[in-house]
Amino acid sequence: MKLFIIGLLSGIISGMGIGGGSILIPSLVLMANLSQHQAQSINLIIFIPVSITALVVHIREKNIFFQYTKWIVPGGIAGAILGSISALRIDANNLRKYFGIFLLFIGIYELLKKR
Repeated sequence: MKLFIIGLLSGIISGMGIGGGSILIPSLVLMANLSQHQAQSINLIIFIPVSITALVVHIREKNIFFQYTKWIVPGGIAGAILGSISALRIDANNLRKYFGIFLLFIGIYELLKKR
């Protein structure tokens, strides 16, 4: 039941386009006692069906401007390759700290940005 609730909250956040990993990864590490690498790997697997579902909804609502994707998608794929190789080479404790720092900066940015 605990994992279902973690998945539900992560899915809601992902559907909003915010990034469910910000909920999923810390929850899996803290509540399911998984390593940082395991949690991040699970996040990547869960991302596929969740993102496809959200994508379908946003396409139906005409929220996507496809002319921007021709540069963003290849850059994202290249970044994913580099990021996954880097993550595998970083110690799990350091990776958890870097992820926490990243979330902290994103939170501060969101609080301070002008609407």
